[in-house]
Amino acid sequence: MLLSPSFAPLKMHIPDGFLSAPVSLVLWALSLIVIAYALRRANKDLGDKQVPLMGVLAAAIFAGQMLNFAVAGGTSGHLLGAALATILLGPWAAVLVMTTVVGVQALIFQDGGLLAMGGNLFNMAVIGVFVSYFVYRTVQRLSGGQKWGVFAGGVLAAWSSIFIASLAAALQLALSGTSPANLSIPAMGGIHAVIGIGEALITLGALAFLYATRRDLLKIDGVQAKNGSLVWVGGLAIAILLAVASPLASSHPDGLEWVAEQQGFINAAQANPYDIIPDYVLPGVPDEALATILAGIIGVVIVFGVALLIAYTRRNRQSAVNQ
Repeated sequence: MLLSPSFAPLKMHIPDGFLSAPVSLVLWALSLIVIAYALRRANKDLGDKQVPLMGVLAAAIFAGQMLNFAVAGGTSGHLLGAALATILLGPWAAVLVMTTVVGVQALIFQDGGLLAMGGNLFNMAVIGVFVSYFVYRTVQRLSGGQKWGVFAGGVLAAWSSIFIASLAAALQLALSGTSPANLSIPAMGGIHAVIGIGEALITLGALAFLYATRRDLLKIDGVQAKNGSLVWVGGLAIAILLAVASPLASSHPDGLEWVAEQQGFINAAQANPYDIIPDYVLPGVPDEALATILAGIIGVVIVFGVALLIAYTRRNRQSAVNQ
């Protein structure tokens, strides 16, 4: 069931039943190839600053995605975060961050199907990241390294990541026979063009905050790198605060669910074969809002730990190779 309890964030990702088995398996294969290469590249690309930043970003993106925001037409959107992760970490580490978030959401919180997870990974950890990278780098080159390129590039990258990923999902639905392309593509593209504005504004706010406080993380020419753990502690605290605010998420259906309802394939969704913390509500807690907050905090800790473990493993492996 896609409709979630009133205090809980809505499920956001493609469930099993929306994509055919052949399409799902192809997307799994493509995603695993990119993720495997990203693990190899992370050995070379991760610096000392990127290791804790991977954990903090993964935790913040997970928590931010729990806060659906209302948009026009009685629907809602949520943060993707691929653009911000790509700008701060580069594309390969960003792939690992997004993979961690999507994987934990599916395996622990039953958000998105297990067979369909290949599609969710492909749309968010592959398309979302590399569209963001291409757009941001293009704007950076056009700006000649001027500071406006950071903000303009971030805004366009964030919007494009949402819009292009939604078109990819619509094409996957069409190839699966779930919804014809002439219906799914305009519907998904139209609603996510609006949702992308929210993504762009959130990304702009994050970049403005970092420009004011830790300009070195934006890799601006002439800005020296800074040391210190305060930014990581602060970032994790922000992630926990977002989890605490998760009961405030919009109750409107998200873009995919809205399209599924409008196009009449919502009943094709299949439940996952097991439950751990379904619908972002911790079982056994009678107060629904508190159950959602506790689930969010648990998710933040898990995502932070997994991303940090991946980063340290990749970093230590490269250090061993260099010795």
